[in-house]
Order: sequence, then C-alpha cells, then structure tokens
Amino acid sequence: MLIKRATLTEIEPLTKLFDLYRMFYKQESDLKGAEQYLRERISREESVAFMAFDGDQPLGFVQLYPSFSSVSMMRSWILNDLYVKREARGRGVGEKLLKTAIQFAKETEAKGLFLETANDNMNAQRLYEKIGFIKEENYFYYYAL
Repeated sequence: MLIKRATLTEIEPLTKLFDLYRMFYKQESDLKGAEQYLRERISREESVAFMAFDGDQPLGFVQLYPSFSSVSMMRSWILNDLYVKREARGRGVGEKLLKTAIQFAKETEAKGLFLETANDNMNAQRLYEKIGFIKEENYFYYYAL
C-alpha cells in the first residue's frame, strides 16, 4: 500500500473518493462540484490530502485543514475528512492514513491534530484511541450559522 500526498495530478481519483465520502454522509453525488471544491483547496493550499493506493487503485483519503492557536502561537491541523472504500476496510488503510496525518503534523511543527466524530461512531473512536488520539473531555463545541 502506497500513501502519497494528493496534488492536482490525482484530482480525478481523489474526486471519486470525495464524492463517495459525501454520499456516505447522505449528500447527493456531485462529481463536478467535488472536483471544483478539491481543485480550489489544493491549488490555493487551503487543505492537504493524502491518498492510499493499492497499485493504481485508490483506497481512501484523509484531508486536513490548517488552523492556528493564538495562545500558543502555533499552527494546528484539523482532520476534517477520512474515508476508506467499503471493500478496502479492515485492511489497515484508515490507520495508515491517520499515521501519515500525524507525521505530517509533526513535520510541520504543529501544536496538534484535531478531529471530531459522532458519539455513536464507535469503530472510528476505537481506531483514534488505538493510535494515540486523546478524547477531549474539558471543552464543549458550539456551532452557529
């Protein structure tokens, strides 16, 4: 299995994975919109994506967005998207993508790598805790439109 940072060269397979990811979250398929969104993020350096391949077959991806901590005056990364094709699950793809994201955060001297997941997503929670993520219990998250 090869993990590589996605560039515009990989936009087509990344778009297909991203579209599957969005459909997993009950969104309508929109390959054209997905490609435009990803092309903008990558070309503007507004996100970093890593992809897992088995030969030339894309298996999954992880996408990170930059953030910053004013208090520590450091960059941090938000792990916003993680997706592994159904037929590739159980093969360690998600774990390798997560470890790549953690290594990237270290290489960029980030304060940390943050993510959120649903309360009932126990499989993801077990994976995150297995590789060293710590569940935050001191803060509440709020959202406003």
